Amino acid sequence: MSYSVAAFVLAAVFWAALVLVVAGGVVFSVLAVKGPRWTIIAAAAFLLVAVVMVGLPHPKGPPLLGALIALGTLAISAFGGSPAVRTVLALATRQVEEGVSGGVVVSTPNSTEKREVLRGGLTIGVLERIATTASILAGVPEAIAVIIAIKGVGRFSELGASDAQERFIIGTFVSLGWAAVCGAIAHLVW
Repeated sequence: MSYSVAAFVLAAVFWAALVLVVAGGVVFSVLAVKGPRWTIIAAAAFLLVAVVMVGLPHPKGPPLLGALIALGTLAISAFGGSPAVRTVLALATRQVEEGVSGGVVVSTPNSTEKREVLRGGLTIGVLERIATTASILAGVPEAIAVIIAIKGVGRFSELGASDAQERFIIGTFVSLGWAAVCGAIAHLVW
């Protein structure tokens, strides 16, 4: 077998494996939205394998496969980020009362009143992760600072309770980290 044929076969095997790994990450990320905790762990494992694959020297692939992998990592970012945040929050914080709108019920400072804060976190998180992943993929990671600023300003008035602050910080770090890894995979493929 000549060198060019061997190189072509190795490149084809690499790209086929990477597409399968990213597809596995997409499947388990989607399953993790309503599924058991192990599904997000499986999605994270697929994400880790993809990071290792694209982090090592690899053959340049066709643009169509690069676009397919970019779309896949965008889907992993959007779908898998929320279950990842929920999992880390469950491990890192004490049990909290969830509100009817998806927020957290906290006591109002200097009062016995309770109110729901951090409503809409799921939607905000999905948008934050899509924007973060897309900005890294586009080669403009500076845009992440704008994303964080918008999120912080939008949530500032709700961050008076320590429960809300803790969940906001942990959730934001996990969400941005998940999205950054997804964006890095897509960026390194190109």
